[in-house]
This record gives sequence, C-alpha cells and structure tokens, in this order.
Amino acid sequence: MLHTAPTAMALPHAFAPSVAASLVANAVSTLDHNPQVARHYLERLAAMFADDVGNGFADDAAPASGPPAKAKPVKGGLAAWQLRNVVQHIDAYLGATIGVDALAEVARLSTGHFCRAFKVTTGETPHAFLIRQRVRRAQALMLQTDDTLSHIAYACGLTDQAHLTRLFRRVVGATPLIWRRTWQAR
Repeated sequence: MLHTAPTAMALPHAFAPSVAASLVANAVSTLDHNPQVARHYLERLAAMFADDVGNGFADDAAPASGPPAKAKPVKGGLAAWQLRNVVQHIDAYLGATIGVDALAEVARLSTGHFCRAFKVTTGETPHAFLIRQRVRRAQALMLQTDDTLSHIAYACGLTDQAHLTRLFRRVVGATPLIWRRTWQAR
C-alpha cells in the first residue's frame, strides 16, 4: 500500500499538490475494497501529470522525447482551467465561508453541473474537498505555529475548536491535540 505524501512532489501549479494529494488519498482508501474506483482516481492523477507535460510544465531536467501524449479528458469533468481557478479560489478564501454557488460561479457553471463535474474530476464532492483543505491548513498551522486550536479553527474557516476536532478526527483519524503532540515530538 502507498504511504508516501504526494505533496512532496514538485508540481508546477499551486492547485496540483492539493488535488494530487486528494486523488492519491482517495485511491489508497478505496484500493482494498474497490479497486475499480482506486483505478479511476489514479487515472485522474495520471491525466493531471500528462496535462502538465503537454502544457510545457514538465521538469526541465527531463529530456524531450518527441511530442507528449495528450491525456484523454474525462467526460463530464471540469476543464483544467476550471479546476485550477476553483482550487485557487478555495486556497485564497479558506478562512472565510465558501459556498458551492461561489465555486460554481468561478467555474462558470450552474451549481448542479459544477458539483457533478467536480466529483468526476477529483473523485470527491466540493464540500468534502473543502473540508479536506481546511484540515490540511489546520495541520500546517499546528506544525508551524503555537496558536491555540480555537485560533487555528477560526483561521481555517471553522466555527470553533469542537468543529475542527470533529472534522479533523473524521479526516485524519485522530484528534488535533494528539496529532499535534505526535508530530511535534518527531
């Protein structure tokens, strides 16, 4: 089973690490009980990398070996620019309330169509992706600052420490306090 952190990879776009991390996490979590779904997540990740190579964002050290193969677009999914704009919007306004309507507007789609296309593209709903991003930001703040959990919750756009704890436990599998102590000890 894959246990490496996908965000350690150097990808050209600001949105790529968070989407890549989501796709890998979803693939790992579904690998044992639903290999077909895990395959879908990994295909989306491969398509994301192929898009980067096709757009000239490949690693400069890699030799060019002819024209890159273009990734097959996912039927019903978001275009690369739509996904990039939505993830950048989420990152920019993560400390505030972000509605699905606002994300759909950024992607220039109706709310219903946006939700379906986002799930096809990333493998999770916009709400689940937003929660995962809030928890990731909380993890970063817990490691980089000595702020209280209530301040971190507020900085991540959550209502209070209890809300952070509930979501954190659901996503990470441990409470923020235990997770913070474990990682600070290392």
